[in-house]
Amino acid sequence: MTIKPQQLDSPIRSRVVARSDLITIVEARRSEGKKIVFANGCFDVLHVGHVRYLEAAKALGDLLIVGINSDEQTRRLKGAGRPFLPQEQRAEIISSIEAVDLVTIFEEPTVEQLLLALKPDIHAKGTDYTEDSVPERDVVRSFGGRVAIVGDPKDHSSSQVIEKLAVSSKQ
Repeated sequence: MTIKPQQLDSPIRSRVVARSDLITIVEARRSEGKKIVFANGCFDVLHVGHVRYLEAAKALGDLLIVGINSDEQTRRLKGAGRPFLPQEQRAEIISSIEAVDLVTIFEEPTVEQLLLALKPDIHAKGTDYTEDSVPERDVVRSFGGRVAIVGDPKDHSSSQVIEKLAVSSKQ
């Protein structure tokens, strides 16, 4: 379920928008000549690598949109017991990052349909990818967009944070 802006009471949460509203916003910003950047992920256990990825993505354009994997898709990607935080909370946390302009939650197994709906100028992915290994690269190129690899080296991971927490709780 994606949150509608009218259901929210906070300026931060109002940046979490439904796909239909997001399409309208993107069309308006594009008509103003703004460069649209899209990033995506589960963002279940936030760490500095996520923040650096999103800041670097924002530096590529005028409007940074972040797609958050739904709870069901996060569970499929990350395994049983995940996500730790529900999708609405993950979306609100990501929307509070200064570099992020808008957030939406997507239910599909891949981000391809959302990319086709938004047609961002740039699809930003983290340094655990190369431009040729991004699964959605052909979709992005089909509408004239480009893929950009951004952020710092993949020295951080949610799995590492979870492992550290598990170890420290046993001590």
